[in-house]
Amino acid sequence: MITISVCMIVKNEEKSLKTCLESLKDIADEIIVVDTGSDDKTKEIAGQFTDKVYDFEWTGSFSDARNYSFSLATCDYIYCADADEELDRENIEKFLLLKENLITQIEIVQMYYCNQLSNNTIYNFDKELRPKLYKRLRTFLWNEPIHEQVLLDPVIYDSDIEIIHRPLGVHAGRDLLRFEKMIESGEKMSKRLLDIYEKELFIAGEKENYKNALKFFMELCDDDTLDEDGLVRAITIALKAGRMCGSPDIRLKYALRGAATKGCSELCCELGLMFYEKSDYKEAALWFYNAAYETEPLMDIKCSGQIPLEHIIDCYEKLGEYDRAQEFKKELERI
Repeated sequence: MITISVCMIVKNEEKSLKTCLESLKDIADEIIVVDTGSDDKTKEIAGQFTDKVYDFEWTGSFSDARNYSFSLATCDYIYCADADEELDRENIEKFLLLKENLITQIEIVQMYYCNQLSNNTIYNFDKELRPKLYKRLRTFLWNEPIHEQVLLDPVIYDSDIEIIHRPLGVHAGRDLLRFEKMIESGEKMSKRLLDIYEKELFIAGEKENYKNALKFFMELCDDDTLDEDGLVRAITIALKAGRMCGSPDIRLKYALRGAATKGCSELCCELGLMFYEKSDYKEAALWFYNAAYETEPLMDIKCSGQIPLEHIIDCYEKLGEYDRAQEFKKELERI
């Protein structure tokens, strides 16, 4: 049977940490908690479950803190947990069964991360597979009978274990501030980080966030290395930034650019809002319909369902077309 180190990084998690650790104590052979500057009872609670509680001076990088926590592990595998996660009894039993039967050739185990659509998270699926259990030491192997090469891709197993994610608040403000610092310093974002930034900004950004991001996305709209979806996302955010910052000229510019692309649900919602604000409810309803039925979302899944349907209903009620509004109310109820 394999052994497991639970590794966590925490800060001010007194409201959720005990529940998390209670659900992990039967699985873990050691629990390592790295605190990045709590001023509440987080470390005291962690100390009830483990004597391996460490301080780490915050560097501004979650990766630095994660790497430090992993460096302290001594078991065969490392389970990376956050304080707002928990396992119910059924999934604890599944985890224990996995622990007894996992073959050591497997290097990463993915588990289902659930409850993802709460609290303005950037995820578009309520349940998704995520890597959670990692082999601590990797053995490099040669493969192929001729033209041999080192096997570089990790051996991944998709388990049926479900982790309940119970965020107590929205982290968007903290994350967006870090992205803005990257922009200000000229630090280059990877494609993955840019994708996350766009989703988080579109879903949870406030006026000040859009003001700070506007120049960056206007320049991104002129980047000829972007793929089609990347360009549509950049144009859509620039369009929304024009609305959030009260700039009709910027709004018009990127509305026209957006109309010349393949579009997406988020872009159609923004175009619908332009006409809605001018009380042109018939044209607005057309664009909201396009958002719901003719295009696909690139950043926020709600822009292809709940959001445009609510606006379509409102538009038809304002037009006095109550029968049509009722049709879309039935559609909304099915979501």
